[in-house]
Amino acid sequence: MSLWSLLGFAAWTLLLVLGVVSYRSALVLSGKRRANAWGRHLPFQDPDLLLRLAHAHANCLENLPLLAAVVLVAGLTGKLALIDPLAGPYLALRIGQTLVHLVGTSHWLVFLRFSFFLPQLLLLVWMMGRLAGVL
Repeated sequence: MSLWSLLGFAAWTLLLVLGVVSYRSALVLSGKRRANAWGRHLPFQDPDLLLRLAHAHANCLENLPLLAAVVLVAGLTGKLALIDPLAGPYLALRIGQTLVHLVGTSHWLVFLRFSFFLPQLLLLVWMMGRLAGVL
């Protein structure tokens, strides 16, 4: 389950960036925007949903290596069974967090999004503790 959850997380992250790339590619190919119209130094001019999609993708990129490191260590030490029960819920929480992020950024939505994020952190700590033999 851990390996499938890691693959699912990577696939989810890929799906998000494909959304951003599809939108921007359509604008470039239709001649509505230049290919160099986006960049970290340029102000955002995309619709709010696309900005949230890009931010959700960036958030996944920030967190994917954490799960990858835990799954890698578990796999290399032959301890995947210790984290398997936690990996599925971790991925479900990540997808839930992203979906809430895509809906909006009001106070309550950000609060709800955090309620999906905090358990992910706790699950990672739990997984690491199980692998280290302290939990």
